[in-house]
Amino acid sequence: MSRSVLYLLLVTSVLLSSCIPTKDLIYLQKKDNSQPEATIAAVEAKPYRLQINDVLSITIKAIDPKLVAIFSPSNEGSVAGKSESGLYFDGFTVDDHGMIRVPVLGDLNVIGYTLDEVRIRLEKQLLAEYFNKEANVFVTVKLAGFRYTINGEIGGPGTKTLFQEHVNIMEAIANAGDITITGNRKEVTIMRKTPTGVEMHDLDLTDINVMRSPYFYLQPNDYVYIKPLKQKTWGTGKTGIESLGTIITLLSLATTTFLLLKN
Repeated sequence: MSRSVLYLLLVTSVLLSSCIPTKDLIYLQKKDNSQPEATIAAVEAKPYRLQINDVLSITIKAIDPKLVAIFSPSNEGSVAGKSESGLYFDGFTVDDHGMIRVPVLGDLNVIGYTLDEVRIRLEKQLLAEYFNKEANVFVTVKLAGFRYTINGEIGGPGTKTLFQEHVNIMEAIANAGDITITGNRKEVTIMRKTPTGVEMHDLDLTDINVMRSPYFYLQPNDYVYIKPLKQKTWGTGKTGIESLGTIITLLSLATTTFLLLKN
């Protein structure tokens, strides 16, 4: 085998091994073990149960606005008009004991409860102690933003806040600027705090079956980590052009070194 053929095979093998295949960059593909598209249905998110350091936004409305005002920490506009920092300072933070402090009502244990369960408890207590049925008490309990943290091979890493009740992993990634070309879409790690400890699970976002995973929908305070592909550590380039440029540079350097040593 001539040297030119050997060099050609070497260059070809390096290009093929260093380039990132298109199939590793496309989300939600139909693979061999995938179900027909008509049967794919996203797993419904389970109701979130409150944890320590969660911040709640509680709104109470009734016919008598003066009486309602005593239960609110601030009267500066509606929840929709407040900034994220405003919701943080005027919201109700779950302390280390799982309690929130509501004006007049006092301490309320909410750890492990869903938002609907907290709302029902507040309505019952208000009707039992301060209002009658004719007052038409209306209570709204929401999280002060859906907060999650994303890191690794992502366009905009950091802690993000979305003002919506349900967020899936695709929405979370899109909100953070998408996974970079060197990010491993087949191993996106979700870290989730639970009453029994921290759970970790990897998602393959290139497979449409990921929509069936109970981790497809995030929960507040989830941590998302995108691992890098091997091509990033090799440093040979993400595309064929970049890899070819690297090879040419190395061959030029080797040739120059050889000529200098020969002379």
